[in-house]
Parts: sequence; C-alpha cells; structure tokens
Amino acid sequence: MLKLLLLFVISFLPPVIYAIWIRNTEKYEREPWRAIFTAFLWGATVAIIASIILEILLGIPVYATIHDYTAYSFILAVIIAPVVEEFTKPFALSLKVVKRELDEIEDGFIYGAAAGLGFSATENLFYAMGFISKGLLIFAILVAIRTIGGCLLHASATAFTGYGYGKSLLQGKGLTAILPFFAMAIAAHSFYNFVISFEMLGGFIGIVIAILFAISCIRYVRRRIKELDEKGEKNALNGVY
Repeated sequence: MLKLLLLFVISFLPPVIYAIWIRNTEKYEREPWRAIFTAFLWGATVAIIASIILEILLGIPVYATIHDYTAYSFILAVIIAPVVEEFTKPFALSLKVVKRELDEIEDGFIYGAAAGLGFSATENLFYAMGFISKGLLIFAILVAIRTIGGCLLHASATAFTGYGYGKSLLQGKGLTAILPFFAMAIAAHSFYNFVISFEMLGGFIGIVIAILFAISCIRYVRRRIKELDEKGEKNALNGVY
C-alpha cells in the first residue's frame, strides 16, 4: 500500500504542478480551479478508459493482419494511440463545468492542457508500476523521461485541439474548424512517439529529441496564452469586444 501511494504521488504530483503552472500563465481573468480540476479529472479517468478500449478494438484487426508484434507495437504507438488519445482527451472541454468558462480565446489552450495532464498522470502511474521492477536507477530515469517529455507532450497536443474547440465555440464556427488543430495534436503526438521509439537514432538521442520537442511545444502554448491574454485585456480596456 505504501509503495502504491508513493507511485501515485510520483505520477500525479508533476502533472498537477504543470496544470497550476499553465493555468497561471494567464495574468488576467485566470480560470477557476473547479473547471481546471474537472478537465484534469476527465483526462485522468474517462479519457484513459475510453482510449484503452478504443486502442484494443482498433489494434485487434491490425495485429491479425500484420502478425508481427514489433510492427504492431510501432503502428499502435505512432498511429493508433495518437489518434485515439487526442480524440478522447479534448471532450473534457464539452463538459458543462468547463464549457461555460470558455469565454476567452486562450482558454481552450488551458483546459486542453489540463485534460492532457490528467491523462498523463494516470498513464504515468501505469508506466511507473511497470518501471519499479527494473531497479531504482532505471526507474528514476524512466520516470524522469515520463515526467518531462510525456507530461509536456500530452499537455501541448491536447492544448492544440482545445484551442481549436474554443475558437470554434467563441467565433461561432462549425466543428470542422477544429480539424486543423486536431490534426496538429495528432502530428505532434505521433512525432514524439516516433522519435522516442525509433531505435535507429539510438535510444539516448531519440529521447533527447523527443523531450526537446515536448518542451518546445509547451513553450509555444504558453507564449500564445500570454499573447492572447494580453491582447484580450487591451481590447477590454479600450472597449473593444
């Protein structure tokens, strides 16, 4: 029980800290904690369960066709998982508690990131339970990779779709307006999984590239939140709505 509690803290604490960090990127009219928690909880529970089910259902015919576990694992990581996970996570923004708070264009970034971080937290727990048998040093290294790369990637990718959803909602556009941002989320997730699992680059090099990519994505997300937040505040002060 103590080991499980420790793994839970190790897995969930960094994503929670990241969620606070991203939420506080806004200087004006920061998002309420209840809505942030709701998006995070959706990612950590419903999105995880739905993703597991969908990945199994989609993976069965692929494996039956390919008959090669290595190829199947690669397709699952680079194609199936990114599409499924970036589909399930953003539904957090359609929840009543979250949706009613989407009143600024940058809010979609924030709630999308919160949902992605919730997903990453539970995924971290699953991975950590597997890492624990590999020894303390390997466990620490793998958890660090997940804490930095995995968390920031999930936050950034879902933030892209969240932005598209918020933009569609606030500007009165149809759901098809979300598709370019959904495609961005899938592409970012696929690239990260591809690089981190592409052994021809060498394990260490692939990991470094993946982590740097995840950091670059989250920096872009936070920069856009700041820009949109400041622009919205200036417009409000000038009476432009």
